[in-house]
Amino acid sequence: MINTSMLAAVFEGSRQLVLRQQPVRLPEADEILVQVAACGLCGTDIHIYQGDKGSAESPAGTVLGHEFSGTIVATGSDVTDMAVGDRVAIDPNDSCGACGPCRGGKAHFCENMTGIGTTVNGGFAHYCTCRAKQAYQLPDQMNFTVAAFAEPVACCLHGLDLTHLQSGRQILIIGGGTIGLIMLQLVRLQGAAPVALIEPQPGKRKLARQLGADLCIDPATHNPGKVLAENGFTQIDLSIECAGLGSTA
Repeated sequence: MINTSMLAAVFEGSRQLVLRQQPVRLPEADEILVQVAACGLCGTDIHIYQGDKGSAESPAGTVLGHEFSGTIVATGSDVTDMAVGDRVAIDPNDSCGACGPCRGGKAHFCENMTGIGTTVNGGFAHYCTCRAKQAYQLPDQMNFTVAAFAEPVACCLHGLDLTHLQSGRQILIIGGGTIGLIMLQLVRLQGAAPVALIEPQPGKRKLARQLGADLCIDPATHNPGKVLAENGFTQIDLSIECAGLGSTA
């Protein structure tokens, strides 16, 4: 039985995230209702909470959270390829398919983008209602916490595709947050070597070494260029910026 109300973390404006009960919205014809099992905390969520401006406005009253997985508990009348009980991860970016960028194959520039967890209610709640086309079925052996990484890993895979990385290349990754550490693992799987990472936080540098970085540099206390040269990085074939700052770009 589906609950009629749920607990949700609701964004109410800069530095206002309110935990409260609110109604569960049942799915329309092309939608599904997902019982959320795991939801990641993205840097975007933090920026929204802090009142920063992004690519789209998050109106007050929005349930944040766009990196999530869960189980379908209800389907709309037009949904035929998914069923109650299916385990899914959600693509939060719902493009219109009709504007110029969408028709030109650049859906990430959609002029009418719906962002689950940014412009409409997302996964920081017990339930989330979204279009069935945004859901991807999960293998039975994949746990929900791992599945919640589907969206950020997809972003990294897309970025890696754009690099046309070849094995044996010297790589520099700037930023050792979640995206940087995912990128680190992907480039190593792709055969990159050696790989250096620049990150000011010691805990992240330690984790980066465990995940395969050959060299980790603290930019607050060392000159990265000097350290790279001293450790055999004679030519950086590819740099991947994962800090998202103007200065690092």
